[in-house]
Amino acid sequence: MQQFICETCGLQYAPSEAPPDRCFICDDDRQFVPPTGQRWTTPAQLAAGHSNAFHQLAPGLISITTVPRFGIGQRALLVQTPAGNVLWDCISLLDEATTTIIRALGGLKAIAISHPHFYSAIATWGRTFDCPVLVHEADHEWVAEPDHHLDHWSGDTRELLPGLTLHRLGGHYPGSSLLHWAEQRALLPGDTLLVTPDRRHVAFMWSYPNYVPLPAAEVERIGGRLAALDFDAIYSPFADRGEIRHDAKAAVARSIERHIHGPQAVERRQ
Repeated sequence: MQQFICETCGLQYAPSEAPPDRCFICDDDRQFVPPTGQRWTTPAQLAAGHSNAFHQLAPGLISITTVPRFGIGQRALLVQTPAGNVLWDCISLLDEATTTIIRALGGLKAIAISHPHFYSAIATWGRTFDCPVLVHEADHEWVAEPDHHLDHWSGDTRELLPGLTLHRLGGHYPGSSLLHWAEQRALLPGDTLLVTPDRRHVAFMWSYPNYVPLPAAEVERIGGRLAALDFDAIYSPFADRGEIRHDAKAAVARSIERHIHGPQAVERRQ
């Protein structure tokens, strides 16, 4: 019995004698199975050829990225506060070096996940740091390894620690959520909204790899929720997308306008 990890999306499954027949994340229309077919690895095999890199993004914010790139290439974000540390989103590799570094930084009070594409090895991370892993109950069907550390929270908001609040906005997935860091006036949105390569806009998509945008009415609804939050920065889940470090709220408003009314409408208003 061993755990198998999908090489395409990075999702780790519960222990079994043989790899699953399929990865239900990749079979979903939001994701894809590559032309080469479904491929699997194990935690030991992954650790043998990969490691995690730590980078300071801002005071109290550290990114953790697996190198060479694995799965969809996301990074986890370690948020450090006086009340404790929270890991936002997750990655598949948890090796001894990563465990040692995080424990030296104070361990984890909680892990919170934006949506199923970043579930990766959440049960392993929860067990290792003996902390709750918050996943929204609207996405419970996508959990590949049930565990008592998983906290299937409900509703539209959940305070993690003082100044750190989860907001379920939906859209990309029914339970798609972001983390609002009030003290730093920052959003950690996962794929609920994604920083674009120009770092002046964000995108709202039902499927990012398959280029399926959200309906305009859904983006307008999400925009109403975002308008109520105070933020100036957005930190992407992908290092190559980076961050919008200033005037992020204006960038979001501009992006919503463009999504709903088209670029011509934005140009006329400018």
